[in-house]
Amino acid sequence: MKIAFSIHQISFGTLARLCGGELFQGALGEVAVRYICTDSREADAETAFVALRGERVDGHNYIGVALKNGCRCVICERRNEELDASDATAIVVGDTELALSKLANSYRQYLRCKTVAVTGSVGKTTTKDLITSVLSVGSKTAQTAGNHNSVVGMPLSMMTLPTDSEWAVLEMGMNHFGEIERLSIAAEPDIAIITNIGSSHLEMLGSRENICRAKLEILSGLKENGTLILSGDEPLLRGIRGKSYHTVYVSVLSEKADFSAKNIRVETDRTVFDLVHNGKTVTDLSIRLLGKHNVYAALYAYAVATMAGMSEEQIREGLMNYYPNGMRQHIYQLGKITVIEDCYNASPESMICAVDVLEQYSRSRKKRSVAVLGDMLELGSDSPALHRSVGAYLARKKIDRLYTVGRGGEQIAVGARQNGMPNTCILQNPNAKNLAITADALAEALEDGDVVLVKASRSVGAEQILAYLKGRL
Repeated sequence: MKIAFSIHQISFGTLARLCGGELFQGALGEVAVRYICTDSREADAETAFVALRGERVDGHNYIGVALKNGCRCVICERRNEELDASDATAIVVGDTELALSKLANSYRQYLRCKTVAVTGSVGKTTTKDLITSVLSVGSKTAQTAGNHNSVVGMPLSMMTLPTDSEWAVLEMGMNHFGEIERLSIAAEPDIAIITNIGSSHLEMLGSRENICRAKLEILSGLKENGTLILSGDEPLLRGIRGKSYHTVYVSVLSEKADFSAKNIRVETDRTVFDLVHNGKTVTDLSIRLLGKHNVYAALYAYAVATMAGMSEEQIREGLMNYYPNGMRQHIYQLGKITVIEDCYNASPESMICAVDVLEQYSRSRKKRSVAVLGDMLELGSDSPALHRSVGAYLARKKIDRLYTVGRGGEQIAVGARQNGMPNTCILQNPNAKNLAITADALAEALEDGDVVLVKASRSVGAEQILAYLKGRL
C-alpha cells in the first residue's frame, strides 16, 4: 500500500520525530519524501519504505528491493548490510507497525477537523459512507479510503486526509484484542460508533462478550467529553455509560432510544422510515439501500449530523445522496434475471439481513428467490452450527432455491433441509475452488424474472460465479 502525504512532503528528520524513531542519516543528508509505502516494489526516491513484520512475510527481507528501486529512506526495526552500505537514511523503531500508529497520531495534529470513528462487526463501511454523505452537505468532509480499516491501512489513510477538512470519518477493523485501542489512540475521535456485536472473529476472540470488549477499546482514544453512539437493540451494549464521555443510543425496536426508527418500508429501490428524536417525528426519510439493517446506518448518520448542527433538510438530502458501490448490495439486471451482488464479506448476521432483502425484493415482484451462498470464515468451533442457522432461516423465509459453495455451504444446506426445504431445491458444490460448477448449474436452471442473491466471505471470490454466469447468459 502506498499513499501520498496530504501536507505534500516530510523531511527525514521530521518523519523520525513523528514516528518516534532514531535517525541514522545517510550520505544524501536531509531530504524530504512525498509518499510512504509498505510494499518494497512501490518504493522510489520520493517514497519512504516501512518494513513491516507480518505472519508470513518480513519486510526487512525486502529492504534491498526498495533500495534498488531508488528508495532513500527506510523505517525499520533493524538495519542490515545493504542499508548500511547504501546512501539511504534509516529510521529505526522498536515496532514498525506501532510506529505507523504513532506517525498517524502525530499527523493528526496537522488536522483541524473533528473526527468520527466507526467500528462494529457488520455495517462499518456503509455507516462510514452514509455519515460522510450527510456531513458533506454542510462541511468539507474526508474519509478513509475503501475498507482501509486495519492497524496498517487506517493510519496510512489518515495521512491522506486534506488538512482543510472540517470532518473526517474513519473506519476501524480488528482481528485481535488491542487493535481497536491502537487505532483509536491514533485517531483521537470526537465521536465513536460501535454499529453492532456479531459473530465475526469468534475464532480469534472466543465469544461475543470478548468481541464486545475488543470493540469497546474504541473508548481508549475518545476525546474528553466525546460521544459514544451505540445500538440500543444489542443487549451487550445496553447500559454503557462513562464519566468522561456521553452515550447516545439508536434503535429500530424501541422509541425509548435517543434516535429511533419506526414505520420502516422496503420499496423497489429504497428503504423509507420515520425517525423519532427528542419527542419529534421526522417522516419519510429515504436511503438508496434495501433492508431494515441499513436503517441502523442511517440512524447513526442522523445522530452525527444532529450533533454537527445540521438541519433536517440537509440530513435528508445527504441520506439520499448516497449510492452503494463495489460489491455491497449491488442490484442490477443480468439478462432477464435480477442480481443482488453482496460478495464483499459475510457473517451470520449479514447473511440473514441479505436473505431478508432477497425475500422482500422477490416477493414484491412475485418472482422466484434464489440464494447462492458460500462459506463464512473466522467463526471458530461454532462455525458448523452458525452455517446451519443460516440454512434454517432460508427455509423459514421460504426461499425457492439454494445453491451452496464450500464446506461451510454444505452446512447451510443441512440447516435448510432440516427445516423443510425440499432436497430438490438445493444444489451443493463443496469445491469452492471450482465456482464454474455452480455457475453452470445456475445457467441451466434459472428462469426469466428470478431474483438471485450471491453472498459469501470475501476470500471465496463468489463474484466469479457472476462473471462465469455473464458469459453463459
